[in-house]
This record gives sequence, C-alpha cells and structure tokens, in this order.
Amino acid sequence: MPSLTDVARNHTTLDQADLDRLQLLVSDWQMLADLSFADLVLWLPDTEGLGFWAGAQMRPTTGPTAYLDDIVGSFIPRGRRHLLDQAYDGGRICREGDPEWRDDVPVRVETIPVRRGSRVIAVIARNTNLLGVRTPSRLEIAYLQSATDLARMITDGIFPYGGERLLSTTPRVGDGCIRVDRHGMVTFASPNALSAYRRMGLVTDLVGSRLKDITAELLHSGRKVDDVLASVVTGRAAKEIEIENADATLFLRAIPLRADGQHVGALILLRDVTELRSRERELVTKEATIREIHHRVKNNLQTVAALLRMQARRITVPEGQDALAEAVRRVGSIAIVHETLSESFDEHVDFDDVADRVGAMVADVSTVATTVETRRSGSFGVLDSEVATPLAMVLTELMQNSVEHAFGARDSGAASGTIELVAERALGRLHIDVLDDGLGLPANFDTELSGNLGLSIVRTLVIGELDGTLEFGPRHDGKPGTQVTLDIPLKD
Repeated sequence: MPSLTDVARNHTTLDQADLDRLQLLVSDWQMLADLSFADLVLWLPDTEGLGFWAGAQMRPTTGPTAYLDDIVGSFIPRGRRHLLDQAYDGGRICREGDPEWRDDVPVRVETIPVRRGSRVIAVIARNTNLLGVRTPSRLEIAYLQSATDLARMITDGIFPYGGERLLSTTPRVGDGCIRVDRHGMVTFASPNALSAYRRMGLVTDLVGSRLKDITAELLHSGRKVDDVLASVVTGRAAKEIEIENADATLFLRAIPLRADGQHVGALILLRDVTELRSRERELVTKEATIREIHHRVKNNLQTVAALLRMQARRITVPEGQDALAEAVRRVGSIAIVHETLSESFDEHVDFDDVADRVGAMVADVSTVATTVETRRSGSFGVLDSEVATPLAMVLTELMQNSVEHAFGARDSGAASGTIELVAERALGRLHIDVLDDGLGLPANFDTELSGNLGLSIVRTLVIGELDGTLEFGPRHDGKPGTQVTLDIPLKD
C-alpha cells in the first residue's frame, strides 16, 4: 500500500509545505476518528483536476468500520462523489441526510476541507457506519460535539496545531477525555477520566468543577499551580504535561477549541501512567543495581589479582611465579569486562574497548626481552556479556601465548614483535584472526596434544562455551609468524 508521500508526489501538485501539513494532520487524526465513531479518508486533488486520490485512511477504535478494505492509492473521478467536489471547491463542510449504501451497510458521509492558509489542499471524508445506531449516550454526544469542533478548526486551517511532539505515552480518546468550557469549567468527563482523577484522590465529581482548582488541590494542597500546568488544565495551550502525587501519575494533553477566532473551551485527553512509571522506576533501579554488582565484582577481582601478585613476590620458584602471573592476567581480563558492564545500561559490551584494553594489559605485563606491540583492525561490535567474558579470556590467553612462545625465544636484541587482532562481523557470526610476526609454530604442533594450560582453556571456552571453531596455523598472507582463527556464532 502506498504512503501519503508516494500518492502526493506521484499524483498531485502539492508542495512540501502542503505535505508537511497533511503529515501533521495524519499523525494525529486517530483522535478525530475515535471522536467521530467514523472512518476517515484523506482525498488529495489530482494534478489534472480530474478527481481525487486516497492518500491516507484511518479506522475508529470506538465503533464499527465503514471500510473493510484498504483504499489508499485509489482514484475517484469528479462527479462520482459530489460531496468531495463541493467541499474542495466551496471550502466548506458538506453532508447529506440520506446515507450511502456499501455492501448492504448504510454509511453517512461528511466531507471536511483541509485548509492551509487561503488554499484547500485536501478533503477528509468522514464515513460513519449506521448499522446498530441507537439513541446516543452522553459520552457519544460529547465526543461528536468535540469532533464537530475539530472539523471546523480543520476547515479554518487552525487544527492541527504545530509544534506538538506526540509521545508514546500521549493519551488517546479512550484513555480518558474531559471537556472544559472557555472558563475552564468541566462540562463532561468520561468514566476513564473520572477514574484517573479518583485514583489521585478525588472524592467529588469533575463535572461542574474548575479543573485547575481540583488539580491544584490534588497536587499541591491548594497552592497555586505553575503557568505550564495552568495552561494545560484550562485548555489555553496545546501542550502535554505529566502530573503526579503520592497516589498516581497522569499524562495530560490539552487541545484548545476555537470558533470564529475565539477560545470556546478545550478537549483534555488524559492517561493513567501510574503503573508504567512504576515499572520504569523499577527498571532504572534494577539497572543501577546490576551496574553496582558489576562494579563490586570488578573491585573484588582486582583485589584477588593484587593478592596473587603479592603472593608471587614471596615465591622464589620461577615456575610458581609464572603460574601466579598467568592467574593475574586471567583475573584481570575478566575484571575488564565487568568494569565495562558497570558503565553500561544493559548486559551488552562494546567489545572493541575490551579488546584494546586486554591487548594493552598483555603488552604491559610482558616479561620477554622483545618489546611487544598489540593493535586491532576491524570491529567486534557490541556483544552480550555471556559472550564477552569468555572471549576476553580467550584473547588474553592467545596473545599471552604469542608473547611467551613467539617472541620469548628471541635474542634480547631482536626487533619488537607485533600481535594483531582482526575482527569481522557478518551474517550472524564473528570472525577473529590473532596474528603475530614471531617464530611460528613448532613442527607437528597439535593443540589437542599440547599440555599448555592456556591453550586448554582456549579450546574449552571457544568450542565448549562459545560453540565456535578454532584453528592454528601459519599466517595466510605468507609472512612469518602464526595465525589463530576463531569463528563464533552470535545471537540475533
């Protein structure tokens, strides 16, 4: 189904300012459909003046639809729907007493010209399914009166108001609806609106009361409300605001109503967002707690690393010192991940930073005579914590293995060595190459037969925990050294 922009650009001479006005209207016309209990279709004038194109369509949530099929993109020639012609040519709202019949359904049609400045740029057809029509209730009368007022404002070029930024919490008609007169007195309040105010502590009725005074009493024990809140609850400004007391939180939106250039009242939509805000606060608290846990784990791991370093200084056996140094590096790599998680708002890690810090740690604690430089190319991207932690340990072990075995046997005067991490993400997988320019692998090297603890850890983590593959060999580019290739699946 084509969009409003598609229809306008392909079949009309409307300019960008016209289209912006229509987009603003369409973004907010669910309210008009619900107040009207009717389907809305936006008809755009054809480039050649031969008829009208359906640019947008909206069904009501408060009543039965008059259109079972989508009609956006369809064309109606002039003369077939004379109400469209009359509204567009005359710039006035048109209606007929006799309904149209569509698939054995009586439909009352009303056409509303959409004005921008001095020009009519489109026509809204309001189509009401008359099946099951009965004597309207007080709520239905109030809704229809408000819809009529908005239709006149559309014809006068007043509505929709510019500058409003509708949010996901913006209330709909069914959430709660209050009508106030030009003095701010409540003339109608829907049951949901009354329930919302009752949740805030209201014990009387809303109708017949001044909404500003009632709201002030519920929020501030009768103290004067601020200017922004006053402009909303009196309906003087097209604004949204959230109000809260100890019992409830409400989100209010005011739509001022005007006729003949005068303020005649306002429609105030409201939504009870108490539970939503409560869940948001719980989520913020949970996230803060998780970050604090990661921070404390990081601190504890750093304490463990410090204790291991102290123990290493007391041991005189070189093998024992080396084993404790390896333990310090392994603990340190896990601490880096938890430090990163303590700074994030979810359980995801920007692993490029982790990889760079792990590389710097390995280079800094290197005890071989050759100066070792680590660098990274490509991007690991954002990884889940359950992948980040074992992968950090894997990279630590592989780079440390290169430091010890690729460069450790070099002469003290040998040139510096380089370890490079190459990362690439594609098609739900992470491909990593760890390359060094050291001595290369010994003849008949087999990771499964090797007694190296670090390589055993790597195999266990890559194959067993990350469900990936691991391959050791000479560099693929023909340069001296070793290349370790990892391929790890990632969750969507």
